[in-house]
Amino acid sequence: MHIPDGFLSTPVWAVLNAGSALSIGALARRVESTMEEGRAPLLGVMGAFVFAAQIVNFPVGAGASGHLLGGALMAVTLGPGAASIVMTAILVVQALVFQDGGLLALGANVCNMALAGVWAGYLPYKYLAAGGWRRTGVFLGGMVSALCASCLAIAELRLSGVPMPGAVLGISLGVFLVSSILEGSITATVFFAIERMNPAWIRPGPAEPRRLRGLLAAAAVVLASIGGLLASSLPDGLEKLAGDLGIAGQARGLLDTPLADYEIQAAAEPWMRKAGAGLIGLASVWALCLILARFLPRRERS
Repeated sequence: MHIPDGFLSTPVWAVLNAGSALSIGALARRVESTMEEGRAPLLGVMGAFVFAAQIVNFPVGAGASGHLLGGALMAVTLGPGAASIVMTAILVVQALVFQDGGLLALGANVCNMALAGVWAGYLPYKYLAAGGWRRTGVFLGGMVSALCASCLAIAELRLSGVPMPGAVLGISLGVFLVSSILEGSITATVFFAIERMNPAWIRPGPAEPRRLRGLLAAAAVVLASIGGLLASSLPDGLEKLAGDLGIAGQARGLLDTPLADYEIQAAAEPWMRKAGAGLIGLASVWALCLILARFLPRRERS
């Protein structure tokens, strides 16, 4: 789902970079004025958990794979503003450390997953939960979040002049739809599992139990350690679409990192390459989210 450099035209990625930067800046100011003291640890752990879950790709049919995006899950637990900031931190680490998503295309990926994906996932939950349809709202939130991000990626490619034959587009939309249904199912499963453990953990206040953070941290470590080993080798939906359109060779990286493709290139054993990279990414996302989350309320007090 991460658009690499080389796929988007200069006007498209430039406009999306500017728009995403302004939007995230505005959201940061909003979160600054509303986030309760003591939420920083939860934001960091939730960001690490979603990063780790994204490592695990699973087959979705038609020779493609998918993975959890996590925008809706964070939106319904942290709130949409904080979720957008945390998702942006995840995307920055993925682009800079793992070459997953382009640097020039970072604004497009932030727009698709951290802005539109998060808020599209939050709105069904907000309005359906108010009418007593919480389970439906959480499921649809996850589904709509992933489908919105996928459709925006397709639209951005089309705006960049990439031709979209009807047959290829139909197959891709089918793949994205299956991925979106799975996104909704996973989102609902995790959300209600947390709620069953303790209803107070959903959108907790400043004194949320440490046990929640501990459980999420433990799950994140397990996923980061073994997720790469269990992940499907099939291309994700966007990679499959790029291959079918004949533009996969246009992907390029603006920098080389020792952790490209979520592997420590210098490690001898395959499991060490993947598990080590996953744990490094986990720590990087956690640290960046923690820094951002602590900075925001500190600015409010000053």
